[in-house]
Amino acid sequence: MDNIRENIAKINEKKPDNVLLVAVTKTRTAEEINRAIDCGITDIGENKVQEILEKYEYVKPVRWHMIGHLQTNKVKYIIDKVSLIHSVDSLKLAKEINKRAANKGLTMDILIQVNVAEEDSKYGIKVEETEPLIKEILNNFEHIRVRGLMTIAPFEENPENVRKYFRQLKSLFDSLATIKHERLDFKYLSMGMTNDYEVAIEEGSNLIRIGTAIFGERNY
Repeated sequence: MDNIRENIAKINEKKPDNVLLVAVTKTRTAEEINRAIDCGITDIGENKVQEILEKYEYVKPVRWHMIGHLQTNKVKYIIDKVSLIHSVDSLKLAKEINKRAANKGLTMDILIQVNVAEEDSKYGIKVEETEPLIKEILNNFEHIRVRGLMTIAPFEENPENVRKYFRQLKSLFDSLATIKHERLDFKYLSMGMTNDYEVAIEEGSNLIRIGTAIFGERNY
């Protein structure tokens, strides 16, 4: 408990108040997650639908974020459990989210995942595909609200090497935020993880996704 509390305090010292800390709880137990919540964590992020379903009823009240790749056939299981889906990267996925949200009488908040570095190993759309996708979503899906952008930078020992990607996404974020639409409310620029969150914040991130720096090295 003391380690988690100390780790959260260290991160909070390094980040401005307007930056939301999402604790990444992949492979963590409900007990560990509840300790983090007791230490002030208000938002948690999961990579897999299965882990959300396994832990959901055992975790104290908290905002859940879906931050990993989301398959269309899994949307129905989490649509009424998560506050924000960070990983929308296709019209097909948006269509399913809209359908499932409509069935529950909800409007789902989403981020568009942008693969700024165009890495083959990562999901996300290209920078130039982002505006057309957002406009398609806004024009077609009444049960989705577009809240911003997310990216996962390439892993580099020296986070300075990924600064350019964060800067590029912030520039895209600022330009898209000017689109006028009742279901577009650009609030979140989700970028930065344990290794690079300080650089991400310097480049304009206001949502960081941190696992290892809170809980320690992951047990696989």
